[in-house]
Amino acid sequence: MIQTMKIGNVTLPNRYILAPMAGVTDLPFRLLCKEQGAGLVCMEMVSAKAILYGNRNTKALLEIHPEEHPVSLQLFGSDPEIMAEIAKRTEELPYDLLDINMGCPVPKIVKNGEGSALMKQPLLAGKIIRAVSGAIKKPVTVKIRKGFDDAHVNAVEMAKIAEESGAAAVAVHGRTREQYYSGKADWDIIRQVKEAVQIPVIGNGDVTDGKSAGELFDQTGCDAIMVGRAAQGNPWIFAHLLTWEEVSRNPDFTGQIPLRPSLPVIRETMLRHARMQTEIRGEEAGIREMRKHVAWYTTGLPDSAKLRRDINQTKSYEELEGLLETRLGGDRKKPSETAACGSEIS
Repeated sequence: MIQTMKIGNVTLPNRYILAPMAGVTDLPFRLLCKEQGAGLVCMEMVSAKAILYGNRNTKALLEIHPEEHPVSLQLFGSDPEIMAEIAKRTEELPYDLLDINMGCPVPKIVKNGEGSALMKQPLLAGKIIRAVSGAIKKPVTVKIRKGFDDAHVNAVEMAKIAEESGAAAVAVHGRTREQYYSGKADWDIIRQVKEAVQIPVIGNGDVTDGKSAGELFDQTGCDAIMVGRAAQGNPWIFAHLLTWEEVSRNPDFTGQIPLRPSLPVIRETMLRHARMQTEIRGEEAGIREMRKHVAWYTTGLPDSAKLRRDINQTKSYEELEGLLETRLGGDRKKPSETAACGSEIS
């Protein structure tokens, strides 16, 4: 039986969450992950200052589709007053949870004192969380890291501050900012956080399949798992995790749970993903955006390196469709003929 969980007054249908990833978790990709069973999908992080000053690029980042709920909006910033004001201003949007980013390791974000730079300023972090949680009625969550570097491991302190400041849950990435995404995630720090606070703790780092998810649950006692890079090019990981939870611990189960579907399904999903991207961004920009996704989708497939090189030359949906047909097989179909793969954005 699939376990549900609550964050504040929001009930998630399961414990598997799509992590917020800049340049990845846009609307089309979130919809694909939601269809595969993600219990919560998280939007790309949005700058509070960018919204405050009316940056036109934020409009697309704030778009939400009725079919993706529950969905989390993620803000980043270092000014408590601005963060609270933007939280209040955006509360009318149809998101379910508001997440505060205190884990992004990107240099330009850290240089501005935002993202994981806040791991070095616990008192300021607490002021931000308190201001935001006091400004809106929707549950506020916080995403942190193990620490800024190995000399400053303070995830437990940060989690306690988050709880005391009104956060409804905390997500912990088991790497420091200095590690970025390299090395092994420290699951023990997630366990320590779980033992230190009463609010739900979401574990993040090195979960790539059902087996690793089970190990993270067992070793840390965390309430949910956030999946990031393992979902890139693999929205099916959520279906895999749900199937694993249902059957893998049954003593009579001796089979395998596929991590990815058949080649035809992968191909048609890529094309559907591309159609959604072109619908939102226009054909040229949409296909350009798809290049990295196709590289992820095709990792491990025969001649994938050459396919990725050729993908970088495509400029239209027709070119992409023809290339995938040639390299991966299958008949060309009009979008309406692939309805079995799911509906387009509407």
